[in-house]
Amino acid sequence: MDIRKIKKLIELLEESSLTEIEIVEGEESVRLARGGQMQAAPAPVVVQTSGQVPAAEALPVSGDQPASEEDQMPEGEVVLSPMVGTFYGASSPEAPAFVKLGDTVGVGDTLCIIEAMKMFNQIESDISGTVVAILVENGQPVEYDQPLFVVR
Repeated sequence: MDIRKIKKLIELLEESSLTEIEIVEGEESVRLARGGQMQAAPAPVVVQTSGQVPAAEALPVSGDQPASEEDQMPEGEVVLSPMVGTFYGASSPEAPAFVKLGDTVGVGDTLCIIEAMKMFNQIESDISGTVVAILVENGQPVEYDQPLFVVR
C-alpha cells in the first residue's frame, strides 16, 4: 500500500469522529486506531470505597428511579479496568472462571482477561480478600476505570 494513501487515511481519521479505521486492498491491509497508549500488562487500579454502603440486594428501589451505581456497590475495595476492551472471566469458553463470587483471592491471582486490540491482558489482583461482587458479564465491553470486581 502506498505511503501517501496511509498518510491520507491518518488525516481522515484525525478529522473525523472515528476512533478506528481498517482498509483492505487485495492482500494488503492497514488498520489505524486513535486512543491512548497500550501497555503489555497494566496493573489494575484499586480504590477504597468510603462509608457504609449496603449490598445491592438490601436496597429498596422506589418508583421508576433506578438506584445509582454507587448505591448498588457492595462495601470493599473496587478493582477497576486498566484499559478499554472486552471482559472475559475465563481463558476460554470451556474453561472454568478465574474467580467466582465468594472465592478468596491473593495478590497476583488472575481475576480476568481483557482483550484489547487482539491482545489478551491478564488482570491480576493487587489485594487479598474475598470476591463479593463481579460487576461485569463475560464478553461485555468495558471502559477505562470501569469497576470490575469488589474484594473485601
